[in-house]
Amino acid sequence: MNRFGLISLAPVAAVAMIATVQAQTAQPNDLKAAPDRLVQAAVEGVITTIQSNPETRGGDMAKITAVVQKQFLPYTDFGRTTRLAVGSAWRTATPEQQKQLSEQFTQLLVRSYAVSLAQLREQNVKFRFKPAQTAGGSGDVVVESRVLNNGDEMQIDYRLQRTPSGWRIYDINMMGAWLIEVYRKQFADIVARGGVDGLVQYLVNHNARQAGAS
Repeated sequence: MNRFGLISLAPVAAVAMIATVQAQTAQPNDLKAAPDRLVQAAVEGVITTIQSNPETRGGDMAKITAVVQKQFLPYTDFGRTTRLAVGSAWRTATPEQQKQLSEQFTQLLVRSYAVSLAQLREQNVKFRFKPAQTAGGSGDVVVESRVLNNGDEMQIDYRLQRTPSGWRIYDINMMGAWLIEVYRKQFADIVARGGVDGLVQYLVNHNARQAGAS
């Protein structure tokens, strides 16, 4: 696993909606909140659930992933994340290819974020969120956060865009690397070798390996 937990290809369990996970879905008031409040609700909601359940607190990745799937995903726009990460190849992809890319990449992102949050499941983890700052002239904002974990401090930043349904997270920065930038280069290399179909197959194969390893 590299330093950017979100892009790790380490095996993690398949996404599953586990009934025994005591998870709360995102509430409409949260989804309409200011961007910094939305990020805080998304992150702290997931962490609280992970910490309160013995199985997730013990590191059960299938159930941690299920919590992220149910509680964090409503606060995101991973469809936009996919389009930006795929880059110019997105415009040449067929509607079916675009659908597959979005589904497979979202699955990868959910699993990867679950791996990152699994490292923060101890009760003494604390979060600090700064007010949102504008990101250039795009209308997007960035919410900076600090995670204090057993005396160590880590910075995690979230980029959000306003949508008709409210602010949504579409990019995450851990230790200086925005995930879209990293994936855009990786995906461009794969498309150059095998086209859009090659990228779809790469994501399908990757997710299948992770499901098989669970």
